[in-house]
Amino acid sequence: MSINFSSIQQLIETAQTKNQPISQIVLQQSAIDTKTTEEEIISKMQASLEVMKSSAEEGLDPNARSLSGITGGEAYKLKQHIDSGKSLSGKLLGQALYSSMAVMTTNACMGRIVAAPTAGSSGIIPGCLFAILTNLDITENQLISGLLNASGIGMVIARNASVSGAVGGCQAECGSATAMAASALVEIRGGTPAMCGHAAAHALKSLMGLVCDPVAGLVEEPCVTRNAASSAIAIISADMALAGITSIIPIDEVVIAMGEVGKMLPEALRETALGGIANTPTARRIEKELFGTNKT
Repeated sequence: MSINFSSIQQLIETAQTKNQPISQIVLQQSAIDTKTTEEEIISKMQASLEVMKSSAEEGLDPNARSLSGITGGEAYKLKQHIDSGKSLSGKLLGQALYSSMAVMTTNACMGRIVAAPTAGSSGIIPGCLFAILTNLDITENQLISGLLNASGIGMVIARNASVSGAVGGCQAECGSATAMAASALVEIRGGTPAMCGHAAAHALKSLMGLVCDPVAGLVEEPCVTRNAASSAIAIISADMALAGITSIIPIDEVVIAMGEVGKMLPEALRETALGGIANTPTARRIEKELFGTNKT
């Protein structure tokens, strides 16, 4: 899928002019760009949604363990806590947290996931979508619209900044996914295209400067729990936008700023496992146990 928009504001204004949601604009333009039909694109989104659903379910297996042994079982533990009724998060937010962790667990276990937009941020969008599907009066067709909305936001971010941790740190991965999820949630809940932009801006600003520091170079720690925290930020950002709270800095300026911050980050903080928590004594011990010597 591709989309011919140079800015998110352009996408928003097109939606406003046509009195349509962002998802519909993305659908129409994608059909033109890819020389295919809207029905085929919707079918592909449905297929992606099914993979997301399967990965969220598989990752809840209490016996799931990554090949490294670093992660596994966290999503199940959190679900048990949420289901006990004793959590601070509540059902909707709680499900977003454990579902996002479950998808990341499936990824760590070499299962099939949807990179949304990357493997390292693959749990955020599914976690948010399935939480509202279960807890609110939401249909799967609305989730597909949310995915279309998110893809439009994500493609503009990728064009004007980056969604790669190696290029821009984890702000480019989890930050972009969180912005995409927040925008999708706003549209699904009946918000305007402008509100979608504000939600994306709130989310991306909240994760500005986040470094990419995977322990032993593996997409597990802190990636699994970081996806859960990012899901919470997406939901909060969507609620702020739906409440009418606007971002003083326009979303496209936030995207450009994120790209500039990514360029300023030293190599050690851009997915090289040279800095951050990847350089702690415990992380170095784990790396040595896994690979016999430090990779870095």
